[in-house]
Amino acid sequence: MKLITIVGARPQFVKAAMVGRAIGRYNRRHGAGAVEERLLHTGQHYDARMNDVFFRQLDIRPPAWQLQCGQGSHGAMTARMLEGIERVLLADRPDAVLVYGDTNSTLAGALAAAKLHVPVVHVEAGLRSFNRRMPEEINRVVTDHVSTLLFCPTTAAVGHLANEGIREGVYHAGDVMYDAALAFGTLAQQHSAILTTLHLAPRRFYLATVHRAENTDDRERLSSIIRALAAVASDDCPVVLPLHPRTRMRLEEYGLLTAVAGHASFRTTEPVDYLDMVMLEKQAAAILTDSGGVQKEAYFHRTPCVTLRDETEWTETVDGGWNLLAGHRTENIVRCLHAHHSIPKTDIAEYGTGRAADDIVDRLTRLAGE
Repeated sequence: MKLITIVGARPQFVKAAMVGRAIGRYNRRHGAGAVEERLLHTGQHYDARMNDVFFRQLDIRPPAWQLQCGQGSHGAMTARMLEGIERVLLADRPDAVLVYGDTNSTLAGALAAAKLHVPVVHVEAGLRSFNRRMPEEINRVVTDHVSTLLFCPTTAAVGHLANEGIREGVYHAGDVMYDAALAFGTLAQQHSAILTTLHLAPRRFYLATVHRAENTDDRERLSSIIRALAAVASDDCPVVLPLHPRTRMRLEEYGLLTAVAGHASFRTTEPVDYLDMVMLEKQAAAILTDSGGVQKEAYFHRTPCVTLRDETEWTETVDGGWNLLAGHRTENIVRCLHAHHSIPKTDIAEYGTGRAADDIVDRLTRLAGE
C-alpha cells in the first residue's frame, strides 16, 4: 500500500509520528514495504522551533516533499497548498492520502486528493465546535464530507458524522494524542530541563497558550485575556506564556508586549519544543489555552484546564470536570481558574487505551485489501 501523509502544523507532526511508528510495527509483522508511507510537509508552520525540532525529537523521517506555504491569507495559503499537493499526487499516484485534524493543510490535502479520486483518510474526524466563524470548523466539516475513511477519537464525533449523514467508513479509533502522551510523558520527565531553565517549581505555575485568530486578531479579546493572566500571576505561581509568532506580533501591534515581558510574574518564551511542552503540561498547576489539542493534553496529564473560548470540540473534557469554558472576559477566566478545585473530576474512557495508532493502521490496511 502506497500512502502519502500530509502535515503542516505541530499537532499533526505528533499524530503523524505515532501513526508512523505503528506503520513500522505493522511492516515488521507483515514484511518490509507492506505499507510505504511518505510525508508531504506543506510548510504551514515555518518557524524552526515549531517545525524542525519536532521532527528531530519525534524521530520522524524527513518529508519527501516540502512546499513552503507558510505565509499569507487563508485563501492564498490554501491555494498554494492545493497546487503543490495536486502536482505531487499526479506524479506519485498513491493508494490513499492521510490527513490529520483541521488545519489549512488538512483541507488542501483532502480537496486535492478527492478531486483526483484518491481515497482520503481523515484521522481525528467528526469533531465539531458548531462555530462556523472558526476556520478550523470549516476545514473539518469539508474534510469529513470528502473522506473515504474517518477515524474518530470519540463516540461523540461518530454521532456528529451520523447527524450529517456520514455513516460509511466511520470508526471510533480513540485518540492518537493519548498514544503520544503515554509514549513521550516519561521521556519528557527524563530529558526536559524547562522547569530549571525557567526557575519553576512543580505544580506552582500556570501554563498559558494563546494563538487562535479569534483571540489574537481582536484587540479587546486579547487585552482581556492578558489582563486575566496578569491578575492570576504571582511570585508564588507565575504564568508561563510561550508566544506563538502571530501572538507576539499582535501583542507588539496592540502595545501589550512590553507590559507582558516586563511583568515580574510572567515567564514569556519563544515557542517551546515538544518534550518541554509535555513537561510544562504535566507539571502546571493549571493550563489556560485556546488550543484544542492542549485541552486534551491537559486531561491526559491530569492537569485542570481553562479554555479561552466559548465552545470546545472536546466536550467530554468539560463533562468530566477537567475543562472549564471561560471565553475571553477577564472576570470569567479568573473565576473559572479558582473554581477548579471544587469541581469533581472523572476519568474519560473515550480516548482509548494508547493503541489508537495501531488500530488505525490495522483497519486501514484491512480495508485496503478488501
